[in-house]
Amino acid sequence: MTTLALTPSRILRSEWHKLWTVRSTWIMLTAATVLTLGVGIAMGASYEQDRGEITGIDPVQFLLFGTQFSQIILAVVAVLFIAGEYGTGMVRSTMVAVPRRLPVLWSKAGVVAAVTFTATLATLLGTFTAGQLFLDGTDKALSLTDPGVFGTLLGSAAGLTSLALIGLGLGALLRSVPGGITAFIGGVTVLPEILRMFPYDAMDSASKYFPGRAAEGLMTLHDSPDYAATGPALLALTLWTAAILGTAALLLKRRDV
Repeated sequence: MTTLALTPSRILRSEWHKLWTVRSTWIMLTAATVLTLGVGIAMGASYEQDRGEITGIDPVQFLLFGTQFSQIILAVVAVLFIAGEYGTGMVRSTMVAVPRRLPVLWSKAGVVAAVTFTATLATLLGTFTAGQLFLDGTDKALSLTDPGVFGTLLGSAAGLTSLALIGLGLGALLRSVPGGITAFIGGVTVLPEILRMFPYDAMDSASKYFPGRAAEGLMTLHDSPDYAATGPALLALTLWTAAILGTAALLLKRRDV
């Protein structure tokens, strides 16, 4: 019998196959793409420049409004990718095959990052291009070659990828699909909005650096007082992602499976 050596590339390939052999992955990634694209086209097609209540919205963020919903779908895919193994008991077989454990987590993170970034960037480019077909002659008319536009879309894809990795980390920490999804929605999307409701400038400023709002800040072409600037927003997302995945790695080594 031939025994294959346990290498990082083989672990990565194994996790890649696990992700794509689950039907829900295809369904949810398709749903995230269709939702982002559909909302972007609808926003562009229904825009009337005379409607003053939306003329102040950043022109790129305006077409990416659907990401408010698709980011949750992407996080659910990531939570399912790791917490689902705890639910089915498959994680025991995984850890027997990879006794050092951490290569499994890093491989899952690599797969989630590669799939999410690629799918998201393609979706955002398509959404922006399709939405702009309806905005010619308005104050939100732009092209991909305008200064800062492609960089903003690239940063948006990076922000959504970080959110998916945070979902993966929460799934690893809580080992529960419902728990991971609830923690993501509560901590990433709801908590910052609650903080903004308090009449304290410090809490409003702090909420800009929570993952959800930091990712929103990356979707703006122009600096806005409502969001952190691009550099601090990227740094905040990187630190949040590293902290949650790092804690998940530490507990993965110490806890039984």
